[in-house]
Amino acid sequence: MRRLAIPLALMLATGMPGTPVQAATQAASQATAQSTRLTTGAPKRTSQCQGDWIPGTPTVDDVMKGEISLVGLPPFKLGKKIDWHASPYRNRSWEFVFHSLRWMGTLVVAYENTGEERYLDRAKEITEDWVTANRRGAPGTPAYVWKDHPVSLRSQALVCLSMHVKDGWLKASLAEHARLLADPRLYKKGHNHGIDQDIALMSIGCRYGRADWTGLAVKRLTGTVKLDVDAQGALMEQAPRYAVYVHGRLQVAMTNMKDCGRKVPGDISRRAEALKEFVAHSTQPNGYMVPIGDGSAETEPKMDTGTPKQEVKVYRAGYVYGRTAWGKPESAYYSIRFGPGTKFHGHEDHLGVTYYAHGRDILVDAGFHSYEKSAYRYWTMSPEAHNVPTVVGQRFRPRTSSRLTKTAHGDGRQAFRLTDKAYGVSRTRSVLVNHGEDLMAVHDTASGGRKVRSVWRFAPSYKVVSNGGGRVVLSDGKLKVTLLQLSPDCKPVGGQQVERGGRLGWVSPTYLSKEPTGVVVSPAAESLLTVIVPDTDEPKVSCSGGKVTVQGVTFPARLL
Repeated sequence: MRRLAIPLALMLATGMPGTPVQAATQAASQATAQSTRLTTGAPKRTSQCQGDWIPGTPTVDDVMKGEISLVGLPPFKLGKKIDWHASPYRNRSWEFVFHSLRWMGTLVVAYENTGEERYLDRAKEITEDWVTANRRGAPGTPAYVWKDHPVSLRSQALVCLSMHVKDGWLKASLAEHARLLADPRLYKKGHNHGIDQDIALMSIGCRYGRADWTGLAVKRLTGTVKLDVDAQGALMEQAPRYAVYVHGRLQVAMTNMKDCGRKVPGDISRRAEALKEFVAHSTQPNGYMVPIGDGSAETEPKMDTGTPKQEVKVYRAGYVYGRTAWGKPESAYYSIRFGPGTKFHGHEDHLGVTYYAHGRDILVDAGFHSYEKSAYRYWTMSPEAHNVPTVVGQRFRPRTSSRLTKTAHGDGRQAFRLTDKAYGVSRTRSVLVNHGEDLMAVHDTASGGRKVRSVWRFAPSYKVVSNGGGRVVLSDGKLKVTLLQLSPDCKPVGGQQVERGGRLGWVSPTYLSKEPTGVVVSPAAESLLTVIVPDTDEPKVSCSGGKVTVQGVTFPARLL
Protein backbone atom coordinates (compact mmCIF):
# COMPACT_ATOMS: atom_id res chain seq x y z
CA MET A 1 0.00 0.00 0.00
CA ARG A 2 1.03 3.62 -0.50
CA ARG A 3 2.29 5.59 2.49
CA LEU A 4 1.92 9.29 3.17
CA ALA A 5 5.03 11.18 4.11
CA ILE A 6 4.83 12.33 7.75
CA PRO A 7 6.22 15.81 8.47
CA LEU A 8 9.64 15.82 10.12
CA ALA A 9 8.29 17.76 13.13
CA LEU A 10 5.82 14.97 13.88
CA MET A 11 8.51 12.32 13.51
CA LEU A 12 10.67 14.10 16.08
CA ALA A 13 7.88 14.83 18.57
CA THR A 14 6.88 12.54 21.43
CA GLY A 15 3.59 12.18 23.33
CA MET A 16 1.24 9.92 25.31
CA PRO A 17 -1.84 8.22 23.86
CA GLY A 18 -4.59 10.74 23.23
CA THR A 19 -2.16 13.57 22.41
CA PRO A 20 -2.17 15.45 19.07
CA VAL A 21 0.80 13.31 17.98
CA GLN A 22 -1.25 10.14 18.36
CA ALA A 23 -4.18 11.72 16.52
CA ALA A 24 -1.95 12.77 13.66
CA THR A 25 -0.47 9.28 13.44
CA GLN A 26 -3.94 7.72 13.34
CA ALA A 27 -5.02 10.15 10.63
CA ALA A 28 -1.99 9.26 8.54
CA SER A 29 -2.75 5.56 8.95
CA GLN A 30 -6.34 6.07 7.87
CA ALA A 31 -5.23 8.05 4.82
CA THR A 32 -2.80 5.30 3.92
CA ALA A 33 -5.46 2.63 4.23
CA GLN A 34 -7.86 4.61 2.07
CA SER A 35 -5.35 5.48 -0.67
CA THR A 36 -5.73 3.77 -4.02
CA ARG A 37 -3.27 2.85 -6.74
CA LEU A 38 -2.67 5.31 -9.51
CA THR A 39 -2.96 2.52 -12.04
CA THR A 40 -5.72 -0.03 -12.28
CA GLY A 41 -5.56 -3.33 -14.10
CA ALA A 42 -2.49 -4.06 -16.22
CA PRO A 43 0.05 -1.22 -15.96
CA LYS A 44 0.89 0.78 -19.04
CA ARG A 45 4.31 0.22 -20.55
CA THR A 46 5.94 3.63 -21.00
CA SER A 47 8.72 4.90 -23.21
CA GLN A 48 10.24 6.55 -20.13
CA CYS A 49 10.86 3.11 -18.62
CA GLN A 50 11.21 0.80 -21.62
CA GLY A 51 14.65 1.78 -22.81
CA ASP A 52 18.22 0.49 -22.78
CA TRP A 53 19.21 2.58 -19.78
CA ILE A 54 18.62 -0.24 -17.31
CA PRO A 55 21.91 -1.93 -16.31
CA GLY A 56 22.48 -5.65 -16.80
CA THR A 57 23.25 -6.06 -13.11
CA PRO A 58 21.79 -6.26 -10.60
CA THR A 59 18.74 -8.23 -11.67
CA VAL A 60 15.22 -7.59 -10.38
CA ASP A 61 15.48 -10.62 -8.10
CA ASP A 62 18.78 -9.32 -6.71
CA VAL A 63 17.28 -5.93 -5.86
CA MET A 64 14.21 -7.51 -4.28
CA LYS A 65 16.34 -9.63 -1.98
CA GLY A 66 18.50 -6.62 -1.10
CA GLU A 67 21.70 -7.57 -2.91
CA ILE A 68 23.25 -5.45 -5.65
CA SER A 69 26.30 -5.87 -7.87
CA LEU A 70 27.58 -2.67 -9.47
CA VAL A 71 30.43 -1.89 -11.93
CA GLY A 72 31.56 -5.52 -11.93
CA LEU A 73 32.39 -5.61 -8.22
CA PRO A 74 31.12 -8.41 -5.93
CA PRO A 75 27.50 -8.28 -4.71
CA PHE A 76 26.80 -6.07 -1.70
CA LYS A 77 23.99 -6.85 0.74
CA LEU A 78 21.82 -3.75 1.13
CA GLY A 79 19.24 -5.32 3.40
CA LYS A 80 15.75 -3.93 3.86
CA LYS A 81 16.85 -0.65 5.43
CA ILE A 82 19.46 0.87 3.15
CA ASP A 83 22.55 2.66 4.44
CA TRP A 84 22.95 5.46 1.89
CA HIS A 85 26.48 6.16 3.15
CA ALA A 86 27.60 2.66 2.17
CA SER A 87 30.83 2.46 0.19
CA PRO A 88 31.95 -1.15 0.62
CA TYR A 89 34.73 -0.99 -1.96
CA ARG A 90 35.82 2.65 -1.59
CA ASN A 91 35.28 2.89 -5.33
CA ARG A 92 34.09 6.18 -6.85
CA SER A 93 32.33 4.52 -9.75
CA TRP A 94 30.44 2.20 -7.39
CA GLU A 95 29.31 5.18 -5.31
CA PHE A 96 28.11 7.13 -8.34
CA VAL A 97 26.16 4.20 -9.77
CA PHE A 98 24.71 3.39 -6.34
CA HIS A 99 23.28 6.89 -6.08
CA SER A 100 22.14 6.94 -9.69
CA LEU A 101 19.26 4.65 -8.59
CA ARG A 102 19.17 3.01 -11.99
CA TRP A 103 19.18 -0.33 -10.18
CA MET A 104 15.93 0.80 -8.53
CA GLY A 105 14.57 1.47 -12.00
CA THR A 106 14.75 -2.24 -12.81
CA LEU A 107 11.86 -2.71 -10.38
CA VAL A 108 9.63 -0.22 -12.18
CA VAL A 109 10.38 -1.87 -15.50
CA ALA A 110 9.54 -5.25 -13.96
CA TYR A 111 6.25 -3.81 -12.70
CA GLU A 112 5.38 -2.58 -16.19
CA ASN A 113 6.28 -5.96 -17.69
CA THR A 114 4.55 -8.19 -15.14
CA GLY A 115 1.93 -6.10 -13.34
CA GLU A 116 3.23 -7.33 -9.98
CA GLU A 117 2.70 -4.45 -7.55
CA ARG A 118 5.37 -5.64 -5.13
CA TYR A 119 7.98 -4.35 -7.55
CA LEU A 120 6.47 -0.87 -7.61
CA ASP A 121 6.00 -0.90 -3.83
CA ARG A 122 9.68 -1.60 -3.27
CA ALA A 123 10.78 0.90 -5.94
CA LYS A 124 8.77 3.62 -4.26
CA GLU A 125 10.01 2.64 -0.81
CA ILE A 126 13.65 2.77 -1.91
CA THR A 127 13.27 6.10 -3.70
CA GLU A 128 11.33 7.85 -0.95
CA ASP A 129 13.94 6.71 1.55
CA TRP A 130 16.71 8.03 -0.72
CA VAL A 131 15.00 11.41 -1.10
CA THR A 132 14.56 11.72 2.66
CA ALA A 133 18.14 10.71 3.46
CA ASN A 134 19.93 12.70 0.75
CA ARG A 135 18.53 16.21 0.76
CA ARG A 136 20.82 18.53 -1.13
CA GLY A 137 23.01 20.61 1.15
CA ALA A 138 21.79 18.86 4.30
CA PRO A 139 24.36 17.78 6.91
CA GLY A 140 25.46 14.23 6.25
CA THR A 141 24.55 14.18 2.55
CA PRO A 142 27.68 13.24 0.58
CA ALA A 143 28.61 16.00 -1.86
CA TYR A 144 29.15 13.60 -4.76
CA VAL A 145 25.49 12.54 -4.60
CA TRP A 146 24.54 15.86 -6.22
CA LYS A 147 27.36 16.01 -8.77
CA ASP A 148 26.39 16.42 -12.42
CA HIS A 149 26.57 12.78 -13.50
CA PRO A 150 24.71 11.09 -10.62
CA VAL A 151 22.03 13.78 -10.93
CA SER A 152 21.56 13.24 -14.66
CA LEU A 153 21.60 9.44 -14.50
CA ARG A 154 19.27 9.36 -11.48
CA SER A 155 16.77 11.61 -13.24
CA GLN A 156 15.85 8.93 -15.77
CA ALA A 157 15.07 6.44 -13.01
CA LEU A 158 12.98 9.06 -11.18
CA VAL A 159 11.09 10.05 -14.34
CA CYS A 160 10.35 6.37 -14.96
CA LEU A 161 8.99 5.99 -11.42
CA SER A 162 6.90 9.16 -11.83
CA MET A 163 4.92 7.48 -14.60
CA HIS A 164 3.24 5.37 -11.89
CA VAL A 165 3.79 7.33 -8.66
CA LYS A 166 2.50 10.89 -8.55
CA ASP A 167 3.29 11.78 -4.94
CA GLY A 168 4.37 15.32 -4.18
CA TRP A 169 7.75 14.34 -2.76
CA LEU A 170 8.73 12.70 -6.07
CA LYS A 171 7.62 15.64 -8.19
CA ALA A 172 9.45 18.03 -5.85
CA SER A 173 12.63 15.95 -6.10
CA LEU A 174 12.45 15.95 -9.90
CA ALA A 175 12.02 19.73 -9.85
CA GLU A 176 15.14 19.98 -7.67
CA HIS A 177 17.02 17.81 -10.16
CA ALA A 178 15.84 19.97 -13.06
CA ARG A 179 17.01 23.18 -11.38
CA LEU A 180 20.49 21.70 -10.98
CA LEU A 181 20.52 20.36 -14.52
CA ALA A 182 19.57 23.78 -15.88
CA ASP A 183 22.21 25.63 -13.85
CA PRO A 184 24.88 26.82 -16.33
CA ARG A 185 27.52 26.77 -13.59
CA LEU A 186 27.18 22.98 -13.32
CA TYR A 187 26.90 22.16 -17.00
CA LYS A 188 29.63 19.99 -18.56
CA LYS A 189 29.75 21.44 -22.05
CA GLY A 190 31.45 19.41 -24.76
CA HIS A 191 31.47 16.22 -22.67
CA ASN A 192 29.37 13.07 -22.43
CA HIS A 193 28.24 14.23 -18.97
CA GLY A 194 26.74 17.30 -20.63
CA ILE A 195 24.86 15.06 -23.06
CA ASP A 196 23.43 13.10 -20.13
CA GLN A 197 22.50 16.34 -18.39
CA ASP A 198 20.57 17.48 -21.46
CA ILE A 199 18.79 14.14 -21.83
CA ALA A 200 17.76 14.29 -18.19
CA LEU A 201 16.56 17.90 -18.34
CA MET A 202 14.63 17.18 -21.53
CA SER A 203 12.97 14.15 -19.92
CA ILE A 204 11.83 16.09 -16.86
CA GLY A 205 10.73 19.07 -18.93
CA CYS A 206 8.71 16.89 -21.30
CA ARG A 207 7.21 14.91 -18.40
CA TYR A 208 5.83 18.03 -16.74
CA GLY A 209 5.23 20.23 -19.78
CA ARG A 210 8.08 22.66 -19.09
CA ALA A 211 8.95 24.06 -22.52
CA ASP A 212 11.68 26.22 -20.99
CA TRP A 213 13.54 23.13 -19.76
CA THR A 214 13.13 21.15 -22.97
CA GLY A 215 14.12 24.15 -25.10
CA LEU A 216 17.24 24.76 -23.04
CA ALA A 217 18.20 21.08 -23.27
CA VAL A 218 17.93 21.00 -27.06
CA LYS A 219 19.87 24.24 -27.45
CA ARG A 220 22.68 23.16 -25.13
CA LEU A 221 22.89 19.68 -26.60
CA THR A 222 23.44 21.07 -30.09
CA GLY A 223 26.43 23.09 -28.88
CA THR A 224 27.84 20.22 -26.84
CA VAL A 225 27.65 17.73 -29.69
CA LYS A 226 29.51 20.12 -32.01
CA LEU A 227 32.31 20.32 -29.43
CA ASP A 228 32.35 16.64 -28.47
CA VAL A 229 32.14 15.17 -31.99
CA ASP A 230 34.06 16.92 -34.75
CA ALA A 231 32.95 17.22 -38.38
CA GLN A 232 34.85 14.01 -39.26
CA GLY A 233 32.94 12.10 -36.60
CA ALA A 234 35.85 11.74 -34.17
CA LEU A 235 35.06 11.87 -30.48
CA MET A 236 37.07 14.65 -28.83
CA GLU A 237 37.22 13.02 -25.37
CA GLN A 238 40.40 11.12 -26.35
CA ALA A 239 39.14 7.62 -25.48
CA PRO A 240 37.50 5.98 -28.50
CA ARG A 241 35.39 3.59 -26.43
CA TYR A 242 33.34 6.58 -25.25
CA ALA A 243 32.22 7.05 -28.85
CA VAL A 244 30.01 3.99 -28.41
CA TYR A 245 28.48 5.48 -25.28
CA VAL A 246 27.99 8.90 -26.85
CA HIS A 247 26.42 7.41 -29.97
CA GLY A 248 23.95 5.44 -27.83
CA ARG A 249 23.06 8.47 -25.75
CA LEU A 250 22.49 10.59 -28.85
CA GLN A 251 20.04 7.98 -30.11
CA VAL A 252 18.16 8.35 -26.83
CA ALA A 253 18.27 12.14 -27.06
CA MET A 254 16.94 12.20 -30.62
CA THR A 255 14.15 9.76 -29.77
CA ASN A 256 13.17 11.87 -26.76
CA MET A 257 13.08 15.02 -28.89
CA LYS A 258 10.72 13.41 -31.36
CA ASP A 259 8.51 12.01 -28.60
CA CYS A 260 8.37 15.47 -27.07
CA GLY A 261 7.39 17.13 -30.36
CA ARG A 262 10.81 18.71 -30.89
CA LYS A 263 12.70 18.77 -34.18
CA VAL A 264 16.11 17.11 -34.11
CA PRO A 265 18.81 19.63 -35.15
CA GLY A 266 20.81 18.56 -38.20
CA ASP A 267 24.12 19.08 -36.40
CA ILE A 268 23.14 16.38 -33.91
CA SER A 269 21.86 13.80 -36.39
CA ARG A 270 24.79 14.26 -38.80
CA ARG A 271 27.47 13.91 -36.15
CA ALA A 272 25.73 10.97 -34.52
CA GLU A 273 25.84 9.25 -37.90
CA ALA A 274 29.51 10.17 -38.45
CA LEU A 275 30.40 8.64 -35.08
CA LYS A 276 29.64 5.19 -36.47
CA GLU A 277 32.55 5.31 -38.90
CA PHE A 278 34.88 6.53 -36.15
CA VAL A 279 33.86 3.53 -34.04
CA ALA A 280 34.49 1.23 -37.00
CA HIS A 281 38.01 2.58 -37.58
CA SER A 282 38.71 2.42 -33.82
CA THR A 283 37.84 -1.29 -33.73
CA GLN A 284 40.55 -3.90 -34.22
CA PRO A 285 40.08 -6.91 -36.51
CA ASN A 286 39.26 -9.07 -33.46
CA GLY A 287 36.10 -7.02 -32.88
CA TYR A 288 37.33 -5.12 -29.81
CA MET A 289 38.10 -1.42 -29.72
CA VAL A 290 41.72 -0.37 -29.51
CA PRO A 291 42.20 0.58 -25.84
CA ILE A 292 43.44 4.15 -26.23
CA GLY A 293 43.02 6.56 -23.30
CA ASP A 294 40.48 5.46 -20.70
CA GLY A 295 39.58 2.47 -22.82
CA SER A 296 39.31 -1.16 -21.80
CA ALA A 297 40.52 -3.92 -24.12
CA GLU A 298 37.21 -5.72 -23.60
CA THR A 299 35.05 -3.02 -25.23
CA GLU A 300 33.09 -4.68 -28.02
CA PRO A 301 30.92 -2.14 -29.85
CA LYS A 302 27.57 -3.84 -30.28
CA MET A 303 26.27 -1.48 -32.92
CA ASP A 304 25.98 -1.47 -36.68
CA THR A 305 28.82 0.70 -37.94
CA GLY A 306 28.76 -0.41 -41.56
CA THR A 307 32.02 -0.96 -43.47
CA PRO A 308 34.00 2.19 -44.29
CA LYS A 309 35.41 2.58 -47.79
CA GLN A 310 38.94 3.36 -46.56
CA GLU A 311 41.38 0.99 -44.86
CA VAL A 312 43.45 3.94 -43.62
CA LYS A 313 41.96 6.97 -41.91
CA VAL A 314 43.59 10.06 -40.45
CA TYR A 315 41.47 12.02 -37.98
CA ARG A 316 42.40 15.63 -37.25
CA ALA A 317 41.40 14.98 -33.64
CA GLY A 318 44.64 13.02 -33.32
CA TYR A 319 44.21 9.47 -34.59
CA VAL A 320 45.75 7.47 -37.42
CA TYR A 321 44.11 4.09 -38.00
CA GLY A 322 45.10 1.54 -40.60
CA ARG A 323 44.39 -2.10 -41.46
CA THR A 324 45.07 -4.60 -44.20
CA ALA A 325 41.40 -5.31 -44.92
CA TRP A 326 37.92 -5.18 -43.41
CA GLY A 327 36.15 -8.29 -42.15
CA LYS A 328 39.26 -10.42 -41.68
CA PRO A 329 40.33 -11.22 -38.08
CA GLU A 330 43.87 -11.99 -39.28
CA SER A 331 44.23 -8.52 -40.81
CA ALA A 332 47.05 -6.30 -39.56
CA TYR A 333 45.97 -3.14 -37.71
CA TYR A 334 47.71 -0.16 -36.14
CA SER A 335 46.95 3.10 -34.35
CA ILE A 336 49.06 6.25 -33.93
CA ARG A 337 48.30 9.17 -31.61
CA PHE A 338 48.86 12.91 -32.00
CA GLY A 339 46.73 16.08 -31.74
CA PRO A 340 45.45 18.39 -28.98
CA GLY A 341 46.84 18.23 -25.45
CA THR A 342 45.40 15.73 -22.99
CA LYS A 343 41.89 16.34 -21.66
CA PHE A 344 38.87 14.45 -20.33
CA HIS A 345 39.63 10.72 -20.86
CA GLY A 346 42.94 11.09 -22.66
CA HIS A 347 46.38 9.82 -21.67
CA GLU A 348 49.85 11.21 -22.38
CA ASP A 349 50.20 8.92 -25.37
CA HIS A 350 51.20 11.30 -28.17
CA LEU A 351 53.48 9.74 -30.79
CA GLY A 352 52.46 6.38 -29.34
CA VAL A 353 51.55 3.34 -31.43
CA THR A 354 49.68 0.06 -31.04
CA TYR A 355 50.07 -2.90 -33.39
CA TYR A 356 47.92 -5.95 -34.13
CA ALA A 357 48.90 -8.68 -36.61
CA HIS A 358 48.33 -12.37 -37.35
CA GLY A 359 45.09 -12.32 -35.36
CA ARG A 360 46.53 -11.10 -32.07
CA ASP A 361 47.68 -8.03 -30.15
CA ILE A 362 51.41 -7.34 -30.34
CA LEU A 363 52.07 -3.79 -29.06
CA VAL A 364 49.59 -2.48 -26.49
CA ASP A 365 49.13 0.47 -24.17
CA ALA A 366 49.00 -0.03 -20.40
CA GLY A 367 45.22 0.36 -20.64
CA PHE A 368 42.55 1.65 -18.30
CA HIS A 369 42.42 0.49 -14.68
CA SER A 370 39.79 2.68 -13.02
CA TYR A 371 38.91 6.25 -12.07
CA GLU A 372 40.30 5.83 -8.57
CA LYS A 373 42.75 8.50 -7.44
CA SER A 374 45.63 6.08 -7.05
CA ALA A 375 49.31 6.20 -8.00
CA TYR A 376 48.78 3.31 -10.40
CA ARG A 377 45.87 5.05 -12.15
CA TYR A 378 48.03 8.13 -12.73
CA TRP A 379 50.92 5.97 -13.92
CA THR A 380 48.70 4.36 -16.58
CA MET A 381 48.14 7.85 -17.95
CA SER A 382 51.85 8.73 -18.09
CA PRO A 383 54.14 8.54 -21.17
CA GLU A 384 55.97 5.51 -19.77
CA ALA A 385 52.74 3.49 -19.90
CA HIS A 386 52.64 3.88 -23.70
CA ASN A 387 54.81 3.01 -26.69
CA VAL A 388 56.43 6.43 -27.02
CA PRO A 389 59.89 8.03 -27.26
CA THR A 390 61.12 10.01 -24.27
CA VAL A 391 63.93 12.60 -24.36
CA VAL A 392 66.74 11.76 -21.96
CA GLY A 393 67.50 14.45 -19.37
CA GLN A 394 64.52 16.63 -20.32
CA ARG A 395 61.47 17.26 -18.16
CA PHE A 396 58.11 16.17 -19.54
CA ARG A 397 55.50 18.89 -20.10
CA PRO A 398 51.96 17.53 -19.65
CA ARG A 399 49.12 18.41 -22.04
CA THR A 400 51.42 19.37 -24.92
CA SER A 401 49.88 19.13 -28.37
CA SER A 402 51.57 17.29 -31.24
CA ARG A 403 51.38 17.50 -35.04
CA LEU A 404 51.23 15.10 -37.93
CA THR A 405 53.63 16.71 -40.42
CA LYS A 406 53.95 14.23 -43.28
CA THR A 407 52.12 11.21 -44.66
CA ALA A 408 52.70 8.73 -47.47
CA HIS A 409 49.81 6.39 -48.30
CA GLY A 410 49.87 3.25 -50.37
CA ASP A 411 47.79 0.08 -50.47
CA GLY A 412 50.60 -2.08 -49.15
CA ARG A 413 52.45 0.50 -47.05
CA GLN A 414 51.81 3.71 -45.13
CA ALA A 415 54.23 6.11 -43.44
CA PHE A 416 53.70 9.08 -41.10
CA ARG A 417 55.86 11.67 -39.35
CA LEU A 418 54.85 13.31 -36.07
CA THR A 419 56.49 15.87 -33.82
CA ASP A 420 55.99 17.89 -30.64
CA LYS A 421 57.85 19.69 -27.86
CA ALA A 422 56.53 17.69 -24.92
CA TYR A 423 60.08 17.64 -23.51
CA GLY A 424 60.90 21.24 -24.30
CA VAL A 425 62.78 20.31 -27.46
CA SER A 426 61.49 18.82 -30.68
CA ARG A 427 61.05 15.08 -30.60
CA THR A 428 60.15 13.47 -33.89
CA ARG A 429 58.82 10.02 -34.67
CA SER A 430 58.32 8.49 -38.10
CA VAL A 431 56.22 5.34 -38.40
CA LEU A 432 56.08 2.95 -41.38
CA VAL A 433 53.70 0.00 -41.56
CA ASN A 434 54.11 -2.63 -44.28
CA HIS A 435 51.34 -5.07 -45.15
CA GLY A 436 51.56 -8.48 -46.75
CA GLU A 437 54.97 -9.10 -45.25
CA ASP A 438 53.83 -7.54 -41.97
CA LEU A 439 56.17 -5.27 -40.05
CA MET A 440 56.22 -1.93 -38.28
CA ALA A 441 59.28 0.35 -38.37
CA VAL A 442 59.69 3.40 -36.14
CA HIS A 443 62.42 6.06 -36.26
CA ASP A 444 62.93 8.38 -33.25
CA THR A 445 65.08 11.52 -32.87
CA ALA A 446 65.24 14.70 -30.79
CA SER A 447 66.62 18.12 -31.70
CA GLY A 448 69.92 19.56 -30.48
CA GLY A 449 71.68 16.22 -30.44
CA ARG A 450 69.72 15.06 -27.40
CA LYS A 451 69.21 11.37 -26.92
CA VAL A 452 65.90 9.51 -27.01
CA ARG A 453 64.82 6.31 -25.32
CA SER A 454 61.79 4.31 -26.48
CA VAL A 455 59.44 2.05 -24.56
CA TRP A 456 57.75 -1.00 -26.16
CA ARG A 457 54.94 -2.78 -24.30
CA PHE A 458 53.98 -6.20 -25.61
CA ALA A 459 50.72 -8.02 -24.94
CA PRO A 460 50.85 -10.08 -21.69
CA SER A 461 50.83 -13.41 -23.55
CA TYR A 462 54.36 -12.79 -24.90
CA LYS A 463 57.40 -13.97 -22.96
CA VAL A 464 61.00 -13.06 -23.78
CA VAL A 465 62.84 -15.90 -25.51
CA SER A 466 66.16 -14.16 -26.11
CA ASN A 467 67.79 -10.74 -25.78
CA GLY A 468 71.12 -9.78 -27.30
CA GLY A 469 72.86 -7.99 -30.14
CA GLY A 470 70.05 -5.46 -30.60
CA ARG A 471 67.40 -8.18 -30.96
CA VAL A 472 64.72 -9.14 -28.48
CA VAL A 473 62.63 -12.18 -29.39
CA LEU A 474 59.29 -12.84 -27.71
CA SER A 475 56.78 -15.66 -28.09
CA ASP A 476 53.25 -16.46 -26.93
CA GLY A 477 53.72 -20.16 -27.68
CA LYS A 478 52.25 -19.86 -31.17
CA LEU A 479 53.64 -16.67 -32.67
CA LYS A 480 57.17 -15.34 -32.34
CA VAL A 481 57.88 -11.60 -32.63
CA THR A 482 61.27 -9.93 -33.00
CA LEU A 483 62.16 -6.37 -32.00
CA LEU A 484 65.22 -5.04 -33.85
CA GLN A 485 67.01 -1.78 -33.02
CA LEU A 486 69.47 -0.16 -35.42
CA SER A 487 71.64 2.97 -35.59
CA PRO A 488 71.52 5.44 -38.56
CA ASP A 489 74.38 3.52 -40.22
CA CYS A 490 72.37 0.32 -39.86
CA LYS A 491 74.43 -1.24 -37.06
CA PRO A 492 72.65 -3.20 -34.32
CA VAL A 493 72.11 -1.21 -31.12
CA GLY A 494 72.38 -3.46 -28.08
CA GLY A 495 71.66 -2.92 -24.41
CA GLN A 496 67.90 -3.36 -24.32
CA GLN A 497 66.40 -3.77 -20.86
CA VAL A 498 63.37 -5.99 -20.37
CA GLU A 499 60.94 -5.67 -17.48
CA ARG A 500 58.01 -7.86 -16.56
CA GLY A 501 56.36 -6.36 -13.52
CA GLY A 502 58.61 -4.02 -11.58
CA ARG A 503 58.19 -0.32 -12.40
CA LEU A 504 57.13 -0.48 -16.05
CA GLY A 505 55.96 -3.99 -16.89
CA TRP A 506 52.23 -3.76 -16.27
CA VAL A 507 49.02 -3.64 -18.26
CA SER A 508 45.33 -3.30 -17.31
CA PRO A 509 43.31 -4.89 -20.11
CA THR A 510 40.06 -4.77 -18.12
CA TYR A 511 38.52 -2.68 -15.35
CA LEU A 512 40.41 -2.98 -12.03
CA SER A 513 42.78 -5.61 -13.48
CA LYS A 514 46.56 -5.42 -13.33
CA GLU A 515 48.76 -7.97 -15.09
CA PRO A 516 52.52 -8.21 -15.54
CA THR A 517 53.65 -7.88 -19.14
CA GLY A 518 56.88 -7.66 -21.08
CA VAL A 519 58.28 -4.17 -21.68
CA VAL A 520 61.41 -3.52 -23.74
CA VAL A 521 63.28 -0.29 -22.97
CA SER A 522 65.80 0.83 -25.55
CA PRO A 523 69.23 2.25 -24.77
CA ALA A 524 69.57 6.03 -25.14
CA ALA A 525 70.54 7.10 -28.66
CA GLU A 526 70.53 10.23 -30.80
CA SER A 527 68.79 8.34 -33.59
CA LEU A 528 67.11 4.99 -33.23
CA LEU A 529 65.32 2.76 -35.72
CA THR A 530 63.05 0.10 -34.19
CA VAL A 531 61.52 -2.65 -36.33
CA ILE A 532 58.79 -4.99 -35.05
CA VAL A 533 58.68 -8.18 -37.13
CA PRO A 534 55.86 -10.67 -36.44
CA ASP A 535 56.06 -14.40 -37.17
CA THR A 536 59.83 -14.90 -37.00
CA ASP A 537 62.69 -15.10 -34.53
CA GLU A 538 65.39 -14.71 -37.20
CA PRO A 539 64.47 -11.85 -39.53
CA LYS A 540 66.87 -11.25 -42.40
CA VAL A 541 68.34 -7.74 -42.28
CA SER A 542 70.61 -5.91 -44.74
CA CYS A 543 71.52 -2.28 -45.44
CA SER A 544 72.66 -0.40 -48.54
CA GLY A 545 72.63 3.20 -49.75
CA GLY A 546 70.70 4.57 -46.78
CA LYS A 547 68.06 1.89 -47.09
CA VAL A 548 67.18 -1.03 -44.85
CA THR A 549 65.79 -4.37 -45.99
CA VAL A 550 64.01 -6.58 -43.45
CA GLN A 551 62.48 -9.88 -44.59
CA GLY A 552 62.61 -8.65 -48.17
CA VAL A 553 60.90 -5.35 -47.36
CA THR A 554 63.06 -2.32 -48.27
CA PHE A 555 62.55 1.19 -46.88
CA PRO A 556 64.61 4.34 -46.13
CA ALA A 557 66.51 4.20 -42.85
CA ARG A 558 64.68 7.35 -41.76
CA LEU A 559 61.40 6.01 -43.20
CA LEU A 560 60.29 9.30 -44.77
